Amino acid sequence: MKDALSDSFLVLILKNRNFAYRQRTGRKTNNLYQRMKAFVFPGQGAQFTGMGKDLYENVPLAKELFEQANDILGFKITDIMFEGSADDLKQTKVTQPAVFLHSVILAKSLGEAFKPDMVAGHSLGEFSALVAAGAMSFEDGLKLVSKRAQAMQKACEANPSTMAAVLALTDEKVEELCASIKDEIIVPANYNCPGQLVISGTMAGIDKACELMLQAGAKRALKLSVGGAFHSPLMEPAKVELEGAIKATKFNSPICPVYQNVTTKGETDPETIKKNLVLQLTAPVKWTQSVNNMIADGATSFTEVGPGSVLQGLIKKINKEVETSAAAL
Repeated sequence: MKDALSDSFLVLILKNRNFAYRQRTGRKTNNLYQRMKAFVFPGQGAQFTGMGKDLYENVPLAKELFEQANDILGFKITDIMFEGSADDLKQTKVTQPAVFLHSVILAKSLGEAFKPDMVAGHSLGEFSALVAAGAMSFEDGLKLVSKRAQAMQKACEANPSTMAAVLALTDEKVEELCASIKDEIIVPANYNCPGQLVISGTMAGIDKACELMLQAGAKRALKLSVGGAFHSPLMEPAKVELEGAIKATKFNSPICPVYQNVTTKGETDPETIKKNLVLQLTAPVKWTQSVNNMIADGATSFTEVGPGSVLQGLIKKINKEVETSAAAL
């Protein structure tokens, strides 16, 4: 009797998950008991020297795509990725394309093993997710990422700014303290996981905010070594510059829902995806909310595609019950 009740309860949970998935995405799952796979793509900060070199040396398709990327960018990014110093990789024009290339080329190298039910990317990683899911071509994706990096770099130079990580405060408290600073730009930028929120703003605003966060009981309020206030109103010039390029790029319907940073929902409509990509530059990355929605819609495993393991760690802090892994050939 107990086993029958357990089975009935499981069926009810799965039915509710499937209903939620249909409501959010307009798509049906194939099987009531289907274990839904999510693939996630990291953003800036995951780079390391040597990234992608094994793919280049062992997978013919990967080598072809890396060489194509060198031609598109107009410089040998592979030299920097494979042999460059940490400082070389920190250059904005290098970092974003490098992480994008490692992620997308790894996804393409997986072949039949890359069969996502849903995908998401953290900030820059959203571009990787869209290309991997077929929403745009490899060439168009790389061109947009390169333009995004250059536009963000210009915005950073025009308005010196930075970011800080706040640990062990609730999201609501961080939001409240940011809103209390009226004379500087300071906003929540990355909702990474419960108890870890990154804020973004002017230099003076970040200094003032960090002081308030510590007074309110934050375990840490640590300024980050980044080029500027990403995902804040200070990126408005970059948003304006990138908007035209995104609108001019051909987007297709992806092979699965893409959970976007701005809406946190699974999106499949090309025009909606475009609009959200534009908004992303000045809006917060709602990673915690996105992962929770993916789980609510049926995701039982998350595979990180790209350099590092940061997203696996964040996902485990959001929900320790789900499976996490790194993509591997």
